[in-house]
Amino acid sequence: MSYVRRFDHIGITVADLDVVSDFFVSLGLEVEGRTSVEGEFIDTVCGIPGSRTDIVMLRSPDGFRLELARFLHPDPLPGTPDAMANVLGLRNVSFEVTDLPAAVAAAATRGYHLVGGIGEYENMWRMAYVRGPEGIIVSLAERIS
Repeated sequence: MSYVRRFDHIGITVADLDVVSDFFVSLGLEVEGRTSVEGEFIDTVCGIPGSRTDIVMLRSPDGFRLELARFLHPDPLPGTPDAMANVLGLRNVSFEVTDLPAAVAAAATRGYHLVGGIGEYENMWRMAYVRGPEGIIVSLAERIS
């Protein structure tokens, strides 16, 4: 028996909501909403008493949702923004794009560069990792065939 009904979203905790959300908007996501959350509900769910969080929800053209959260209280704890793909934990968010070189170039104009290079898999996919704001690895893939 499966308890999962559907995939809802991925959440990423960030230090600068504006910079990170602008990056994802530049890739083609749209801001679905912005809110602040505090009180008993968030304290219970996160297990952090007295927490306050600002949230931006983004949506891709096909309905994928990405939640960006910034803790106002308590102060956010630093992560490892230079971690490579083999470090345990969530390491990348992946999007299929229509023009991989153009998407990589657009990210580069904002100061975000490839982790490695653009690879090709069995004449079916081109893919690259871009290290975005706050060290978030964004996997961009383009179908070749």
